[in-house]
Amino acid sequence: MTDVTEVGHNTAIGFVWVRRKTKSQHLFSEIGRKVSYYVEVTAFVEEGRMRNLTGVKSKELLIWVGISDIFVGDHNNGKITFGTSSGLSRTFPVSAFQ
Repeated sequence: MTDVTEVGHNTAIGFVWVRRKTKSQHLFSEIGRKVSYYVEVTAFVEEGRMRNLTGVKSKELLIWVGISDIFVGDHNNGKITFGTSSGLSRTFPVSAFQ
């Protein structure tokens, strides 16, 4: 990440945040998805999961969808799931994000 101005982690509750000077977009070419990161990204981090994620959206067809949860189930299956606050989700291979 570029332009990072602040990073924090409250270990007592698992809250993390990253603040940047500008928002940015990234194309994950292996899965054909564009992701937008706002100036501030926050989440609660647990073992194999990020919940209540803010500041991250993914482009699905013609609309931007907010991502609220990211989790990895069984570490042996090599899959990662991204969920929205409306309950929709998509699963991809972890290798697409390495």
